[in-house]
Amino acid sequence: MIVTAILRTAALVGLTLVPQAAGAAPACRAESGSETAALVELYTSEGCDSCPPADRWLSASFAPGSAWPGAVALAFHVDYWDRLGWKDRFAAAAWTRRQYDSARARRSDLVYTPQVLLQGRDLDWRDGSRAAVAVAAAARTPARASIALTATPQPGAVAVKVVARVPGAAERRGARVFVALTEDGLASDVKAGENAGKRLTHDHVVRALRDVPIDTAGEGEAALMLTLPAERGAGAAVVAFVQNAENGAVLQALSLPLSPECAPPR
Repeated sequence: MIVTAILRTAALVGLTLVPQAAGAAPACRAESGSETAALVELYTSEGCDSCPPADRWLSASFAPGSAWPGAVALAFHVDYWDRLGWKDRFAAAAWTRRQYDSARARRSDLVYTPQVLLQGRDLDWRDGSRAAVAVAAAARTPARASIALTATPQPGAVAVKVVARVPGAAERRGARVFVALTEDGLASDVKAGENAGKRLTHDHVVRALRDVPIDTAGEGEAALMLTLPAERGAGAAVVAFVQNAENGAVLQALSLPLSPECAPPR
């Protein structure tokens, strides 16, 4: 039997539990819809004392059943604060490079924390009502790409198949499909630096990120193995998005939460 649930998003994303052969682990599958799911990226650090409010904003705004259902959230922990007294164990040099690459795509040299991007452009998250309007407007636009994801648990990893298509020839140049593994419910008791003595909690934390080019026919397809970190959060998801790496434009995004039936065993 196939159990299907429809996520209540502006893009009307379908989420399906796919039956497997006897003894095999079940797989989860999701497909994007006809409208855009907006991509919201937070660049943050545990070493930055102005970042915890942004972390809380991301968790509250993009929790299941939140008021902003037509969006996909990612939290990239950058590493340039690590030298100032506290090493953020969720940070990676690759996420710092992505932040700088995103700035270059916007023809900007402005990089800071906490920084929030909506569809590759700066978003003032502190003005909650204006931010909500901006996210809702982005989520109402017609999708310029389609994405299908299948995730199958493996020992210590998630096997992911991604298929992305970009129908418009003008959109294909520089386009890539990115696949991320994210986790919720991560926490740190910070012992040093600007947040010394605080317990910080994080959701939508990017733990792995891979990318696949879109070919001249507008297709990108790959089978990927995403290794799970030793420290596990309270919940995980596979997120895919199609983005023009040259100008930063996001064509579509899709989140596939790993339900208990298809999440790797702990």
